[in-house]
Amino acid sequence: MTLAVVDYGAGNLRSVANALKYLGCAHDVCDGPAGLESADRIILPGVGHFGAAMNELARRGLADAVVRRARAGVPLLGICLGLQLLFEASEEAPGVAGLGLLEGTVRRLQTRIVPHMGWNRLKFRRENLLTRDLPDKVYGYFANSFAADPDDPDVVVAVTNQDDVTIPAIVGRDHVAATQFHPEKSGECGLAMLRNFVQC
Repeated sequence: MTLAVVDYGAGNLRSVANALKYLGCAHDVCDGPAGLESADRIILPGVGHFGAAMNELARRGLADAVVRRARAGVPLLGICLGLQLLFEASEEAPGVAGLGLLEGTVRRLQTRIVPHMGWNRLKFRRENLLTRDLPDKVYGYFANSFAADPDDPDVVVAVTNQDDVTIPAIVGRDHVAATQFHPEKSGECGLAMLRNFVQC
């Protein structure tokens, strides 16, 4: 099994790599499309601005490679901004197209305090490749100012609530999955999700 972590200058690349190392998961950090072509699993991390991230992914030839491999059936995990990049567009960067693997728009949070930072409990709506054998009480560590607004509500796997605002916490369809929170910073449950992805 070959696991590729996409490197486009995302801020949480090191923490994701450290979590995978802790789990004993061998992986390659790929800053160009060639490294994705033979990957059996791909992780798209992210912290930062939607527009800047998409521009850098395109500049490095990674955007087309991620989409091509995901559409070929390779399991893909997006984390934080990596989740948002899977959608078609974001209010953070009007006019900039996302990867378009999931339909919908990323919108600015309408919570009392933005950014939303801290631990929140996840409420599961259905199972997917990340949630196997997880306990009932699962918390994720969030750090986000925007959240996905999917066109298809069925892609929402889990939600969390902040100031009476419902935030998609996990989304996914088939072999594509993503977390708005940081599993690499979310304790044993977060590590269990990473392990589930590697073993899916």
